[in-house]
Amino acid sequence: MGFKIPVESGVGLYVEDIGPSDGQPILFIHGWPLNHECFEYQYNQLPKLGYRCIGVDLRGFGKSDKPWFGYTYDQLSDDIRVVIDTLGLNNVTLAGHSMGGAIAIRYMARHQEHHIARLALLAAAAPSFTKGPNYPYGMTKAEVDDLIQQTYTDRPALLGTFADLFFEKPISDPFKQWFINIGLTAAGYSTAYTAVSLRDEKLWEDLASIQVPTGIFHGKQDKVCPFEFGEILHAMIYSSSFYVYEDSGHGLFYCDQDQFNYDLSSFIEKS
Repeated sequence: MGFKIPVESGVGLYVEDIGPSDGQPILFIHGWPLNHECFEYQYNQLPKLGYRCIGVDLRGFGKSDKPWFGYTYDQLSDDIRVVIDTLGLNNVTLAGHSMGGAIAIRYMARHQEHHIARLALLAAAAPSFTKGPNYPYGMTKAEVDDLIQQTYTDRPALLGTFADLFFEKPISDPFKQWFINIGLTAAGYSTAYTAVSLRDEKLWEDLASIQVPTGIFHGKQDKVCPFEFGEILHAMIYSSSFYVYEDSGHGLFYCDQDQFNYDLSSFIEKS
């Protein structure tokens, strides 16, 4: 079932609510530059196990409204708070992929873990997506600037290149086109402005706010958010569990979907 939830005047987020209404809720936050549809292969299976899967299109993406403003992690996490409160969700597993993982971390700090029982970070773009002093991992700011420029000049080509980075294991040409089409449902300016947030926002101070059980899911071959991101998060988040996918890249929830779905379910059940 799909519907929109107003998060502020003139801005509504598209939400898909899949599975039993009384099931344990998993709220999925997609990464850059996609939308909730990227978790199709979780929605296919996890409701069979009794989970209520809730997919959200972030503002500017998918079927959500596309304002000119509001693409900071603070605003994006505030939007998630409105979705949780509007749906009356409790005991939530908050699952964020890539930039969505960064937004989930900001949510935990900014909203004091409001109604979140456990956190799942899937190849999260954290604690920093870009390199900095004493942090040699991720992209340089200049490399992200190039992505932003490509967004403004040839977004379909950018998405095609990004698809090749996203999946370590072979994908079919139709699947790659499906991935590109998902990205093209976003506004170009939304894609650019969230890339600015990826480039500039840091989450080091947010990590101490996380006190709920946390699962860190990361592919060793990740070319977008290097595996070192997951290692650092595991070291810095108290009593976190680390799920490593030896042969997967950034799209681990697709390329290792059976193992990932099993691991996510196991993590929820044990915590």
